[in-house]
Amino acid sequence: MSISPAEFEKLFSNFRQEAFRLETLDDYSGSSDSGMIRAFLAGEPQPDNYNQEWVDEVHGNIEAGKRMYRVHILSRPMTDYLRFELGWGYRKNAKAGEEFFILDITDQPNPLEGVPDFWMFDESSVVSMNYGEGGKFLGAQSHSVPAEWMAHRDLALSRAVPFAEWWERYGNG
Repeated sequence: MSISPAEFEKLFSNFRQEAFRLETLDDYSGSSDSGMIRAFLAGEPQPDNYNQEWVDEVHGNIEAGKRMYRVHILSRPMTDYLRFELGWGYRKNAKAGEEFFILDITDQPNPLEGVPDFWMFDESSVVSMNYGEGGKFLGAQSHSVPAEWMAHRDLALSRAVPFAEWWERYGNG
């Protein structure tokens, strides 16, 4: 069932314990600020207010005792977009308390091939996300039975490594 952007947004305030995200694409530039991507690629310093609305959301949830975490499935070499997302986004969001894990499939098959991006809230509601060309967000679907999605989360986490560890090894590549 389709979910409106307003309903989707409410889930980030209303969850009680945890919010998990699986990211599967190597390019979300169609849903991002192209000026920020260009600035990153040009080597400019990150603006203080970059992604601040999300950082504030994460920080508020973490301060309230909630957990926000995600696994990103990717392969090397990283796309320009991934270098931007991980270099600016993940590193800043992590300071607010969001946890990141990387499932690097460079040298292994993708164990979650065909699984779409999704958010799962409190293991009780799931929203899968649909993307078009270049990672342009097209909309989301609500799912009421999360068992299959929990299995996807658990598999992703069992194969992933903490972002900081992965970034230290591959972040400059």
